[in-house]
Amino acid sequence: MRRRTSPTLAFQALCARLFVLAALLLIAGLPLLVGCGNDGQRQTKSQPQAAAKRAVPNSPEYGGRLIEATIGEPSNLIPPLASDSASHEVADNLYVAPLKYDKDIKLVPQAAERFEVLEEGRLLRFTLRRDIRWTDGKPLTAHDVEFTFKLMVDPNTPTAYAEDYLAVKEFRRTGDYSFEARYDKPFARSLVTWAHAILPKHILEREDLLKTKYSRQPVGAGPYVLKEWIPGDRLVLQANADYFEGRPYIDEVVMRIIPDQSTQFMELGAGNLDTISLSPQQYLYQTKGPGWTDNFRKFQYVASAYSYLGYNLKSPLFSDVRVRQAINHAIDKDEIVRGVLSGLGQAANGPYKPGTWAYNARIPANEFDQDKAQRLLAQAGWQRKDGTGPLKDAKGRTFAFTILTNQGNSQRIKAAIIIQSRLKDLGIRVEIRTVEWASFIKEFVDKGRFDALLMGWNILQDPDLYDVWHSSKAVPGGLNFVGYKNAELDELLERGRRSLDQSLRKGIYDRIQEILHQDQPYCFLYVPMALPIVHARVQGIEPAPAGISHNFIRWWIPKSFQRPELMQQ
Repeated sequence: MRRRTSPTLAFQALCARLFVLAALLLIAGLPLLVGCGNDGQRQTKSQPQAAAKRAVPNSPEYGGRLIEATIGEPSNLIPPLASDSASHEVADNLYVAPLKYDKDIKLVPQAAERFEVLEEGRLLRFTLRRDIRWTDGKPLTAHDVEFTFKLMVDPNTPTAYAEDYLAVKEFRRTGDYSFEARYDKPFARSLVTWAHAILPKHILEREDLLKTKYSRQPVGAGPYVLKEWIPGDRLVLQANADYFEGRPYIDEVVMRIIPDQSTQFMELGAGNLDTISLSPQQYLYQTKGPGWTDNFRKFQYVASAYSYLGYNLKSPLFSDVRVRQAINHAIDKDEIVRGVLSGLGQAANGPYKPGTWAYNARIPANEFDQDKAQRLLAQAGWQRKDGTGPLKDAKGRTFAFTILTNQGNSQRIKAAIIIQSRLKDLGIRVEIRTVEWASFIKEFVDKGRFDALLMGWNILQDPDLYDVWHSSKAVPGGLNFVGYKNAELDELLERGRRSLDQSLRKGIYDRIQEILHQDQPYCFLYVPMALPIVHARVQGIEPAPAGISHNFIRWWIPKSFQRPELMQQ
């Protein structure tokens, strides 16, 4: 099929090279001025001028198409079987759960009509709505919830998310549209469990989940239906006219697979995308001038995410805690925040979002001290001959390893370059390797084939970290893929999820952060700012504590701004 190209392709390529040069100079702390015509603005025939200033109807209008970018190919569209964000980004639009998070990050009914918390949290009772249908027309009932529960607690189900369901002492379907879950003791994540997707019994009960076609042809009950999936190119979601919360205003959502942030940005500027997540450099320097301010809206808030350098603890290089502590002292996290995030973020001291109740502010976020790093390495048996040259142990083995990260994430690559430079100062040789997202997860992360990873986690609303840090999760395909095991931490994780008392849980999670800081299974790097940008033609966006996507089905595009046809590829 013919792909629409821009007559300014060479100019775009030049700009891309200049942007890379600019980023490298920023990392080096050098002042610079990079021009790309009119403060970076470009007008194309496909991008309406002064969109923000054109008349907008007073009430929402149906129709239109929103085109966004996703950095990776989904691995599986049956939610419990996928742990990657690319899959859940799509699946969140296809399925529903008994409960959901609202704009204020509070759990409220979705598929449930109502629910009760009884017996001091030991019993939950749910009544489902009767107007929800799967996209093949079958009604969604408590039989589907029961099937999902049994599937999740089945040891043969290849999922990393079973623990919340295993905490249920007894599940009982009390009617076609009602069920209850009983716990032997209070469970802090009990309600969170029922914010996970409901799966269709009549579709999946006889399927081999590892081979089923429904991992790529899902049947859900959410606001959108998967219309098309062209591998390596795009996924197209179509509005579900039968969606019980009301048909989404936007007819189609096109998710183009573009595994490079710079390419995403150029496609946005060319009018081929409606929304992306900006890099800090793009947010601060490359989206100025009337062409941007008239046609786009930018948003900024602390992201519910952090980035980290994680070690394969089976590797003899990282088995000594003093080595991991030394690397923590060798890395200047504030330098990464300045050079990679242009100051739009902050150094991380652990796995929680700054400012939230679970965050332990007593733990220092940045402990840059290369002299201390050298002393710790020496104590662990690593020395440099005459204070120069490569770092070696008593057997003459050189300290060298590879940082693995995913392709297309410029922030992670730049952070890896800074880390590489700082560790070189200590005589540690670091190589950087990038891998396409799906292969990165399946072939390297899940199988433990790495020295060190530069990755990120979403920060969930409940502070329970069981699935990532408990020893039982240090198995192939588990989320504790670095292989960290600590008996005290295990006991604290188990206690933390069994209490409903926030003051008690605060002490538990403060201690958990102290242990992680002491043992350094990850070097926690930074918490970025979320920097989404959306074309001004898109209406109905309501920024809130949960971000801007909480009411995505209520976003709308005036008819005068709707795209006439899907871009040909």
